[in-house]
Amino acid sequence: MGFKSPKETTCSVDNIGCNKIEMAFGPLLTLGFLAGAFIAFGGLLAVIVGGGVPGLRADNPGLQKFIFGAVFPVGLILVVVAGAELFTGNTACCIPAVLSKKASWSGLARNWTVSYVGNFIGSIFVVIFLTYLTGLLASDPWLGTITGIAEAKVSQGFWPLFFKGVGCNWLVCLSVWLAIASDDVVSKVLGIWFPIMAFVAIGFEHSVANMFFIPSGIMYGADVTWAQFFTVNLIPVTLGNIVGGGLFVGAIYWYIYSCQR
Repeated sequence: MGFKSPKETTCSVDNIGCNKIEMAFGPLLTLGFLAGAFIAFGGLLAVIVGGGVPGLRADNPGLQKFIFGAVFPVGLILVVVAGAELFTGNTACCIPAVLSKKASWSGLARNWTVSYVGNFIGSIFVVIFLTYLTGLLASDPWLGTITGIAEAKVSQGFWPLFFKGVGCNWLVCLSVWLAIASDDVVSKVLGIWFPIMAFVAIGFEHSVANMFFIPSGIMYGADVTWAQFFTVNLIPVTLGNIVGGGLFVGAIYWYIYSCQR
């Protein structure tokens, strides 16, 4: 199993970021839709599996969190291997190209905005058509799980959510980095799985995953409003995700490996 060195990985990300920023609007939005749907698949699977063991959650909450986190990575595996545009991953992947002056800040803003909108549309599609209208979570323990998740995610303050967003996307973008460093699919899957499992089991906050969890909870009757979803949770988590991926992964690795002379 071959792999790239950290410097080679950063150079690869530099080129990948250029391609992402130069992508046409239609493909970018469509791939954003796919990424949102893929992450929602991971979220739905996590609720079905991890939320289906209420006795374990009561007796061994750490193990239940691990099970929840262990199946969630299928979403990012699909994004990376099948190909899609995930806003959170792009917060890191587009930064080296801009800092190297190979792409513009306006292009980066366009990529982030269009992929974010596409992610939201894809997530909501899965929420409405594959989660709510199918009734998959209509009975306990899954009903209580999804409504409880949604209510918990809007019951925290701005700064705890912001810093949970930082921690989350630091790990998410490191998983993308490991996947880019890997030269075969098995290594990519393993590189993705460990950091993603970790952020979910820890309880960090991912903006695109929350586009699935909270709207699903709302549609199944959680005591949460759409305004709370956007203002209380999504804004601080998104800002934290940008810092976690853009600064602690994209900018730092560019500084270390692309600025050395």
